[in-house]
Amino acid sequence: MRRRIAAEAARIMAEQGIDDFLAAKRKAAQRLGAPETRNLPRNVEIERELAAYQRLFQSATQPRHLRRLRERACEAMEFFARFNSRLVGSVLSGTAGAHSDINLHLFADTPEEVVLFLLEERIPFERGERRLRVGRDQSAVFPVFRFLAGDTPIDLTVFPVNGIRQAPCSPVDGRPMRRASLEAVTQLLAEPA
Repeated sequence: MRRRIAAEAARIMAEQGIDDFLAAKRKAAQRLGAPETRNLPRNVEIERELAAYQRLFQSATQPRHLRRLRERACEAMEFFARFNSRLVGSVLSGTAGAHSDINLHLFADTPEEVVLFLLEERIPFERGERRLRVGRDQSAVFPVFRFLAGDTPIDLTVFPVNGIRQAPCSPVDGRPMRRASLEAVTQLLAEPA
């Protein structure tokens, strides 16, 4: 049942654009007639199933979406270069699809610096917050700014300048979140598909 829930959660994430692992797990368990199960798959199991699903059922479209998102991510990273922008999430890991957004980490003395930059550039944005695990039993809340670049949603999480040294924990495997510089993303684009 655990494997079936992981596969169904991956299908839901790929087809419906849900990026919340817990929501996808619960929806999958409900669809499979096991809403009360406590033996839900780990996020890393779902991510593996998601990659397998994309290779099997979206091989004609997903690589193109991923490449387009990575190209747009490079443009956004260049635009936010003064904040040492780093790419994170599904666009970096390679599991991004048609419904995915670009997630960047920015680093500034204060979040207001990013707000002023967005205002100066006349970019309409929404403000929010995100709670991230920063240690084994520790979490912190960080400001988030969301906007559209053309038809691509971009999500910016702002960290203090010294936050570049310590990545928050990944929601997938609990290890420090993988971050990539503009140079690293450019190298990803240079690799054969």
